[in-house]
Amino acid sequence: MAVSDSDLIVADADPGAVRRHRLLFRAVQRRKNPPLRRTDITVTDEAAVKRAVKAAALGNAMEWFDFGIYSYLAVTIGHVFFPSGNETVQLLSSFATFAVSFLVRPIGGMVFGPMGDRIGRKKVLALTMIMMAIGTCAIGLIPSYAAIGFWAPVLLIFFRLVQGFSTGGEYGGASTFIAEYAPDKRRGFYGSFLELGTLAGYVGAAGLVTLMTSLLGSGGMESWGWRVPFLVAGPLGLVGLYLRLRLDETPAFRKLEDESLHRASDAASAVETTAKGDLAKIFRDYWPTLILCICLVGAYNIADYMLLSYMPTYLSDEMGYSETHGLLVLIATMAVLMLIINQVGRLCDRLGRKPLLMAGMIGFLVLSLPAFLLVRQGSLVAVSAAMLMLGLSMVCLLGTMSATLPALFPTQVRYGSLSVGYNLSASLFGGTTPLVITALISVTGSELMPAYYVMAASVVGVIAVACMKETAGQPLAGSPPSVATPEEAARMVENQAPAPRF
Repeated sequence: MAVSDSDLIVADADPGAVRRHRLLFRAVQRRKNPPLRRTDITVTDEAAVKRAVKAAALGNAMEWFDFGIYSYLAVTIGHVFFPSGNETVQLLSSFATFAVSFLVRPIGGMVFGPMGDRIGRKKVLALTMIMMAIGTCAIGLIPSYAAIGFWAPVLLIFFRLVQGFSTGGEYGGASTFIAEYAPDKRRGFYGSFLELGTLAGYVGAAGLVTLMTSLLGSGGMESWGWRVPFLVAGPLGLVGLYLRLRLDETPAFRKLEDESLHRASDAASAVETTAKGDLAKIFRDYWPTLILCICLVGAYNIADYMLLSYMPTYLSDEMGYSETHGLLVLIATMAVLMLIINQVGRLCDRLGRKPLLMAGMIGFLVLSLPAFLLVRQGSLVAVSAAMLMLGLSMVCLLGTMSATLPALFPTQVRYGSLSVGYNLSASLFGGTTPLVITALISVTGSELMPAYYVMAASVVGVIAVACMKETAGQPLAGSPPSVATPEEAARMVENQAPAPRF
């Protein structure tokens, strides 16, 4: 980063000289940090913010509806798409197919993320929505292994890759979209709606799978019922696409575009806006923050996928619960989290991001083992109490993370950096969680392996939270301050004015 002459003057100045020439050094400092003008401050339009939150949250709900369906139908999908034989091998094959979509998520992030920083958040989010809907619907149309043999799992893997590629641009874009629309002092509250969409997607998927399983039974689900939840994604995708196309670009991106037009020549822009150049800049200039993002997301995703994706399978395969009962317990837990997640978002605006994130990480570190010991008791009360313990730790992360992650990076590389960091971590740690846990239980014979795995991830999470800076209530890096009302903007300008001296 270039250092200006005024920076050097202030940094190297003799304290005595500063005392003798206060006015001169004050002028230098003022030039270095000019006071805000009223026109520098973004006053948000509440109706536009709500439209942005609705469109982003619906897209996130659809993403997790799709992934939730696959998780909750893992046993059925194993029977439909893979050769009969050892049930553990079928389940591992199903979870391996679940994990394979995460292999291309970083590639999707590297394509869609820099694209979102160049052409805008809105266009890329519409594109990812279309691809996700197509991939999910197509899975619902694939013939079974009994019908076409080897080609059934091949087609399943292909469309899972389409899903994974599109998802690579979804979370980074949706969280960036909400963060750049929201006023600084309410970014946690509005960001929590993104994860409300996550829970809504999971609840919708679990509810639909539970309803159809209870109506059709295992035989009916394996015969044709499993297709219905995947086909539902088509109409949902059209609704989400309609909402996203009605949105305007974020204020922060519009301001960045205006500034770029004024300060860069066409030749310079051509050099700076290639995808390769954007990615190189992210890895070269922001690698420490990228590592921090990967650690935060890794710890968060392992806990998330263990609780919201893998737990029903654990209850049915390891504890002998029926698939319906396991899903009903999870639905009840998620319903409780949905009731309180927005309050957690408000709380993180008041107390800060770090206290809430630290509470969630320490909660998983301390409570995971007792929770799984309770699950092994087998009773409905014990299992419900264990799920609630883990759920309350989870909601501290869910309600805070979507406001925390976009604030790590400046506006000009926010979408790209967050998409790369989030999806690298999700690929390495998130989507592999069910597969790794199932394999660890198979190798060790210990039903407590999920607890140990999450505890190890929580240690990494605690260290990452300790290393991050607090960003609550502050403007996003590279963006002007954003406030909810003109009166708040006026107060912000007035507060900078020096007090009169008489």
